[in-house]
Amino acid sequence: MEYRKLGKAGVKLSVLGLGAWLTFGEKVDYDVTKECIATAIESGVNFIDLADVYARGEAERVVGKVIKDLGIRRQDLVISSKVYWPMSENVNDRGLSRKHIMESIDGSLKRLGVDYLDIYFCHRYDPETPIDEVVRAMDDLVHQGKILYWGTSVWSAAQIENAIGTAIKYNAYPPQVEQPRYNMLDRHIEPEIIPTCAKHGIGITVFSPLAQGILTGKYNNGIPAGSRASWSDWLKNELTEENIEKVRKLTNIAKELGITMSQLALAWILRKPEITSAIVGASKPDQLKETLKAGDIKLTEDVLEEIEKILANAPK
Repeated sequence: MEYRKLGKAGVKLSVLGLGAWLTFGEKVDYDVTKECIATAIESGVNFIDLADVYARGEAERVVGKVIKDLGIRRQDLVISSKVYWPMSENVNDRGLSRKHIMESIDGSLKRLGVDYLDIYFCHRYDPETPIDEVVRAMDDLVHQGKILYWGTSVWSAAQIENAIGTAIKYNAYPPQVEQPRYNMLDRHIEPEIIPTCAKHGIGITVFSPLAQGILTGKYNNGIPAGSRASWSDWLKNELTEENIEKVRKLTNIAKELGITMSQLALAWILRKPEITSAIVGASKPDQLKETLKAGDIKLTEDVLEEIEKILANAPK
C-alpha cells in the first residue's frame, strides 16, 4: 500500500481509504463490519472515513466499537468524520453554525470513543452561515485538540478559495483537504477544484471512486438482484447504456492487464498525484481484500491513453 501526504501537511494517508457510507451501521452487520475493518488494516489501510449522518450516528458508533474490540492503536489510524446534514428535527441541529459544529464534534467523539479526529469535514457549504463563523469555529476545534485538521466536502473552487482567504485574514488554520466525488464517469473536479487544491497545498480524498458499483462491472449484463442499483436512487442518472458500454470496454482492458475492473478504476484515479486517497466501501471482506490491491497498481501511459479514448469525457 502506498501512502501520500495530505497536500502540504505532514500526515500521510493510505492511497485507498475505507468509508462507511451506506454500509457500516446500516446494510452490513457488526461481525462483517469487524471483518472488513480488520481486512483493510491488514492490507495497509490507515484512513477510515465517516460522517455523523451515516446511519444517523450508528456508523461512528459501530466503527468505534470495532476499533476497540480489535485492539487497534488510535495513533495507527487517520479517522475522519463530517458535520452539516440534519441529525434531528431541531432547527439548529444542522448546517455549519458555530453551535452545530461545537455540539456535533462532541457527539462524534463520544460515539467513536476517541479523544480527537484527525480530519473534520464540512460536509457541504452552508450558504446561511458566514464563512468567518465556520473558519473560526474549526480553528477553535484545532486549538482545543478535538481535531487535527479540517476540510471541506463538495465545495466549489471559489468556496475553497474564500475559506482560505478568511483563514489568512484571521490567522486561523485553513482547510487542509477537500473531499469531492470523482471517478471515470464523473470528472467535474479536473478543471478547477484539482488546480485550486494543488495551488494551496490542499489534499484531496475522493468518494464514489467506483461510481456506486458501476465501475466494478457488476452491471455489464443487467441489474443483479440485491445489488445497490436494485434499491438505491443514486445510480439512476449514470446507469445508462452509454456508460455500461464504456465499462464493458474498460473491463476488457482490465482482463488484458490481469486485474479487476475495480482495480483499474481505482488505479486510474490514483494516476493523479494531487489525489491523496480514494475511499472505497465494503460489504464483503474477500471482495475488499481484492479491491485494495489497486493501491499497488501503476498504469502505463499507453494504457491511460487507451482508457481516455474509451471514456471520451475529459472536461474542456
